Amino acid sequence: MNIPLYITMLIRRLILLGALTLLLAGCATQAPAPVYGSGAVVRSKTTRLPLKKPKMPTQVIVPKPIPKAPPEVVETKPLDNVESLNQKLEEVQPQFMVSEVPKTEQEATAPPAAGSEQAALNSAQQPPSEPVVVEEPKPEPVVIQPPAFEPLQKFPPLSPAVGVLASAANQSSQSGNVEAATTTIERAIRIEPRNATLYYKLALLKLKQSKPRLAEDLAKKAALLASNDANMKKHSWLLIARAREVQGDIEGGKEARAKADSF
Repeated sequence: MNIPLYITMLIRRLILLGALTLLLAGCATQAPAPVYGSGAVVRSKTTRLPLKKPKMPTQVIVPKPIPKAPPEVVETKPLDNVESLNQKLEEVQPQFMVSEVPKTEQEATAPPAAGSEQAALNSAQQPPSEPVVVEEPKPEPVVIQPPAFEPLQKFPPLSPAVGVLASAANQSSQSGNVEAATTTIERAIRIEPRNATLYYKLALLKLKQSKPRLAEDLAKKAALLASNDANMKKHSWLLIARAREVQGDIEGGKEARAKADSF
C-alpha cells in the first residue's frame, strides 16, 4: 500500500512537534542553576511526592485451644457369688440322648466301665464319615504294532558301472555312513535313470534318514518302473506301507499292504 508523500510529510512534522513539546516541558520542570555570590536564594518548585497509604497493622487470629475432656475412669469391681455361678455352669451341660440297647443279665449287673460314657460322648460328637469312593482303573490304550518290515535282499543283475556304485553304497550304509551311500546311489541313478532297483535302494536310505515322505515317493517310482518284476513291485509297496506307518497313516499303510499282497 503506497502512502501519499504529503501525508508522510505531515506525519513527520507532527512527530517533530511532539518531540519539541516534550523537550520544552522537561526543561521547564528543572530547577534554575544557583548563582553564587549574589546572596539571593533560588528556590525551586516543590515537587509533589506521591502520598503513601499508611499501613494497617495486620491482626493475627490465634485459634483458641479446645479443652480436652478428661479420660473416663472405668472402675472394676470383683464379682460376687463366683462359686454360685460356677455351680450353675456345671449344672447346665449338654446331655446327649443315647439309645438304650437291651443288655443281658450279666451286663446289667456289671458296673459301667470307666471310659464307656466318655466313648459314647465322643462317638456322638464325631460327624458321620464320608463314603469312600474307589476309582476304577482306566483301561490303557491298545497300541497296534505294525507288522515287521523286511527289505528286499536279492535284486536283478546290474550293469558293471552301476554294480560297482551299488556295492560301494552297500558298504557305506553298513558302516553307518548313510550320507555317503545316498550320494553314491544318486550317482548311479544319473547313469541309469530308469532302474527300479536303484530307486528302491535310495528309498531305503531315505527311510533310514527319517525322511518317510521322500521314501514313499521314491518307492512309488520304483514300483512304476518295475513293470514286469512282480517281486520288486510287491516289496516297493511294502516299503510304501512302512513309510506311511512311520508318518502315522495306519489306514494308508493297510491299503499299501493290501496292494502288495495282490502281486
